[in-house]
Amino acid sequence: MSELRFPTSLGMSTTSTITLLGEDLAGDLMGKVSLTELVYRMVTLRVPTSGQVRMLDACLLALADHGFTPTAIAARLTFLSAPDSVQGAMAAGLLGGGSRFLGVTEDCGQFLGAVVDKLPEPPADDGSWDEVARTVVREARAGKRIIPGLGHPVHKELDPRTPALIAIAREEDCYGPHLALFEAIGRVHEEFLGRRLVLNGAGVVGAALADLGLPMELLRGFALFARAAGLLGQLAEELRMPVAMDAYLMVEKNAEYVDPATLLEGLEGGDDE
Repeated sequence: MSELRFPTSLGMSTTSTITLLGEDLAGDLMGKVSLTELVYRMVTLRVPTSGQVRMLDACLLALADHGFTPTAIAARLTFLSAPDSVQGAMAAGLLGGGSRFLGVTEDCGQFLGAVVDKLPEPPADDGSWDEVARTVVREARAGKRIIPGLGHPVHKELDPRTPALIAIAREEDCYGPHLALFEAIGRVHEEFLGRRLVLNGAGVVGAALADLGLPMELLRGFALFARAAGLLGQLAEELRMPVAMDAYLMVEKNAEYVDPATLLEGLEGGDDE
């Protein structure tokens, strides 16, 4: 009977050593490698350039925190309910990362990736990218599909993260086909939609992560990784300036009873129309 094997290229421990990616954690990595670089290496098994590290770091910063979002509120309320469980509060916030919040990073990256993968070769100039983008927007409109990352609920005129991320990508030679296609969509979509929408910074992050060669299946994981840092900050602020109790009491004191029979009558009446 053969011995069981569980192969890994990541962390290993002995009674006196810890290795990570085949290197000594204490001697080779700690104090020499940033957390951003380590995450890139653990996911891709490749050593990134300094430019790739800067680009990834900018992407993570772009998603870390946006104030009292549902993910932050969920973390704070859970912390209020169970102050002995920081892990529960963090988990509550991260579990709220879905299709409406944080998910656009993954959705946009995968949407662009599906288009880029079908191209015989990337276009050579902006004009050619615009033609590809017109086809993409036209097909999405015909199929009544939303283009992920196009538009933002708050930033109607400009998402300030977008030009900053694109500038860093160009500076660090990390600007690739996914960002090029997304920028082109930003230029041409008004021709078909009749109105101009901003390029959502979270969508730009998805395009940038795809250009960094990170696995499409894990793009939301990077958004969650970034938001974990933000949630830690939210919990620290809840300790300094608590608001969760006020939020809870506001809902509790303004709750209004609705008779089930009245509610059902209204719902059934709506179905008849």
